[in-house]
Amino acid sequence: MKEKTLIVRPEEQGYRLDVLLQGRYPRWSLEAVAEAIRGGQVRSDEGQLSPEQVLAVGDSFTVAAPHLAPTHPMPACPPIVYEGEDVVAFSKPPGLLCHPVGATFAWGLINIARDRYPGERLHLAHRIDKETSGVVVLARNDAINRELKAAFKARRVAKTYLAIVRGEMAQDSVLVNAPIGNDEASPIRMKMGVNAEGQDAETEIRLIQRLRGLSLVECIPRTGRTHQIRVHLEHIGLPLLGDKIYGQDPDVFLSIWEKRPLDRLDERLGHPRHCLHAARISFDLDGGTRSFEAPLVADMQAVVAANSL
Repeated sequence: MKEKTLIVRPEEQGYRLDVLLQGRYPRWSLEAVAEAIRGGQVRSDEGQLSPEQVLAVGDSFTVAAPHLAPTHPMPACPPIVYEGEDVVAFSKPPGLLCHPVGATFAWGLINIARDRYPGERLHLAHRIDKETSGVVVLARNDAINRELKAAFKARRVAKTYLAIVRGEMAQDSVLVNAPIGNDEASPIRMKMGVNAEGQDAETEIRLIQRLRGLSLVECIPRTGRTHQIRVHLEHIGLPLLGDKIYGQDPDVFLSIWEKRPLDRLDERLGHPRHCLHAARISFDLDGGTRSFEAPLVADMQAVVAANSL
């Protein structure tokens, strides 16, 4: 039976495990959910779960149930950019989730990786958004997973992203130091923004290539806030090409979310997905520095080629 990995969302903070699952899967009764948890159909790498367990944001667990079976074939395995005894790094294409989410089955990188390496205890060391392409590292055992998670928590990880933005960047580089918090003025609940009461956030942005009405830039986040790069690029007037939330009228995202037509939607977006690519990641492991890279993917290469000066 296929498994689905779930991650606790901010709005689910403090929920009991059985209540969260029953909310996510209305076809399950609360009694059936509790029975599934006690019977081992709901599991966590952290140990035994109970229906009454109170959850925190970011907690993850796997669920195996008949109605979570896939309805379409598994996608091809993404390119492997590094394969070692302790970690494996993939170049994730845009449109692929890292972890399956939602009430119905969807393939994610973790499913595909576990199929590629059967019998191994693979763990995602970190995640990138569905629309974001680029390098993703997986630990190949529990000990390395704990070490990598500790490195990410302690901010001992360096990341570099490539982005195509609207507008021609004037400077060769800029350091954006602006706190990030909820955008209280936006009707989009998930939207973040520069907020004086938010958390400190810092991103270095370097010009790589000026294009016609666009720029290819390198973004190096010094902190790890939600949507940090997208928020900071919008803040300096260079929003991501294809971004559905930042640098757009809220009606763009809301029309997509509500599945209602909007005039000139493709023209407003400029690209089917936000043009952000995780190009490089570096961290210390076993006393040495590891660095993995993923080449710029084809759709962003095509935008650069079509708009070169």
